[in-house]
Amino acid sequence: MRSNSRACNRSRVKLLGVATLTMGLGAVWGQPMQSDGGVAGLGSLPMLRNSETRSISAENPRGERAGGARAVPSPGSPASDIGAGWKVRPFIPVPRASTVTLAEVGGPGVIQHIWMTVDNKAYRDLILRFYWDGETTPSIEVPLGDFFALGHGLRYKVNSMMVVVNPTGGLNSYWPMPFRKSVKITLENQGPRNFDQFFYQITYALEAVPENAAYFHAQWRRSMTSRAHPEHVILDGVAGRGQYVGTFLAWEQLSNGWWGEGEVKFFLDGDKENPTICGTGTEDYFGGAWAFGDTYSTPFLGYPFYGHEGGEVPKHSLYRWHVADPIRFAKDLRVTIQALGWWPNGKFQPLTDDIASVAYWYQVEPHGQFPSLPERAARFPR
Repeated sequence: MRSNSRACNRSRVKLLGVATLTMGLGAVWGQPMQSDGGVAGLGSLPMLRNSETRSISAENPRGERAGGARAVPSPGSPASDIGAGWKVRPFIPVPRASTVTLAEVGGPGVIQHIWMTVDNKAYRDLILRFYWDGETTPSIEVPLGDFFALGHGLRYKVNSMMVVVNPTGGLNSYWPMPFRKSVKITLENQGPRNFDQFFYQITYALEAVPENAAYFHAQWRRSMTSRAHPEHVILDGVAGRGQYVGTFLAWEQLSNGWWGEGEVKFFLDGDKENPTICGTGTEDYFGGAWAFGDTYSTPFLGYPFYGHEGGEVPKHSLYRWHVADPIRFAKDLRVTIQALGWWPNGKFQPLTDDIASVAYWYQVEPHGQFPSLPERAARFPR
């Protein structure tokens, strides 16, 4: 009986964990948490809603009702013997020096899942942009790989709640992305190569968007910290009301020894010299401790990649999703991280490290002007 009781207790813990995860998604979507699991929770799955599911892919590029599998195979194609209605157009080409439109649909609705895959040589050359409700400047502007928590132009596995990278290079996003009038998603190839096979599927629901739902944003930055000021700015220039929901870092270490003593700081609503939220160390912010010692990938916190090949600088990839603990701001937001190590005398060493980041947040529109995306050469991994 005692062993059965323990098994029941473990089952209750697992169920509580699932409820916590699913309720967290409901909170991100902007709805109040509900006892049935929240809007995006498991408890809501049996509930009928006034919603229509659509999905855009190379086989149905406009997401139209009964619009899929209409391509006619050309002579000599893999589908030429079996004809239309089968697997005829599963991917699109993305030629060099071109921009393709992946999706352009009217609202209201919410993007629920994105899946993509392409040669990993494209991860820093392809630029992903999202435009909400006819805006002329993107709310999301990030190199493809970094958006999916793949830094350094490399491929590795990520097993988190909001972003998943499966073998081999299956890129998945579960960030809920509401739009009211329209959404446009583009992909620009700024590299010298043609990427002949780009696969994608974008699943969304056409449904009413709550009045208090904010718009999803993501921004990429890169900087070299200095001895004089060993700080990387993750996000700045945000004006308006919203909540910060995620950080991804691709950190290239240029000094020996431990590199993660720096603190993450959130300057909220007029903070100047001193932040309202101040962490205690890099590994602490990403949910680890004592210099990590191992890699990990969990629902909200991860250190999924540590590269230390001979003859190369050490590389680190880290993420934190503020799903259960979004950082809310009413007027403005600035986010920074310090680059600190140790000197042999036990004093902090200011580090000159190469840090790239993606900040993820929701806010009301219009958003502030993004800094110019660094040119291709300035995005090269070391």
